[in-house]
Amino acid sequence: MSRYRSARCSQNSFERRMRSQDSLGLAGLKAIFVVLLLGVLALPSSVLAQTPLDDPVELGKKLYGENCAVCHGLDGQGRVGARLAKNWPSLRPDRAIASIIANGIPGSAMPAWSQAKGGPLRDEEIEAIVAYILTWESGGPRVLPPTPTPVPRPPLTPPPDVKGDPNRGALLYDQNCAVCHGANLEGRVGATLAKNWPSIRPDQSLRNVIANGIEGSAMPAWSQANGGPLSEAEIDDLVAFILSQAKPVESFRPTPTPPFQPSWLSGWGGVVLTVVLFLLIVSGALIYQARSNRGKPLGP
Repeated sequence: MSRYRSARCSQNSFERRMRSQDSLGLAGLKAIFVVLLLGVLALPSSVLAQTPLDDPVELGKKLYGENCAVCHGLDGQGRVGARLAKNWPSLRPDRAIASIIANGIPGSAMPAWSQAKGGPLRDEEIEAIVAYILTWESGGPRVLPPTPTPVPRPPLTPPPDVKGDPNRGALLYDQNCAVCHGANLEGRVGATLAKNWPSIRPDQSLRNVIANGIEGSAMPAWSQANGGPLSEAEIDDLVAFILSQAKPVESFRPTPTPPFQPSWLSGWGGVVLTVVLFLLIVSGALIYQARSNRGKPLGP
């Protein structure tokens, strides 16, 4: 009986320990759940309300702000590009807009944006931009896309003999030019600007292109005098920034010619050698003539 009671007590003690451990484990799980719940409730409402970019309109709004707003305006009212917030007279306006974005308009300031044409956008990204643009036609909510984030750069020194402030020009470049020419001037759908400018006055050449554009190309006119958004001072700042990013010219350094080292042939040694060679040739000729005359009769 004593053994039975001892075994029974041991079993009861074991069961109490197991119930205690189960209670502790359940309490731990509850505590973890409460912490996670508090963490979720502490998130900003803006984070909880975010719409995933799986929504074509939301993705299109983001892509429009990154690629299109510079020329067409944040609200689609036009800037140096056409007005997009309008009704599109087409049976399939989505196809018309998608074709223009993908293929561009030859001879105009609208470049091709599809990867198939050398641009940066995939087909689904173009479709998302189309969906966003068409919300303006249907009277949808005009939630403006974000503006491009300026690229952090160290303080820039103005190029010599060039008007304008390159530091102000850097901000203007990020706001107006980077979308086509790349954040680091490496080129995107526009030309590469991080290069040497072969011109006597590259500042004047650049200024003329920015102010007046290039007719028949994707480069529009940016000066206010030509209907663009930039003042003369802002164009000067842009020119100063672009030239401050020009690659240094590698000067041509020809291989130096070693100095002439005169040999003994260039002095009296050469004269002596020439005389000796001359005497050897004459002697040889006389010897040959004497041997030729030895076998001939002396008289008729």
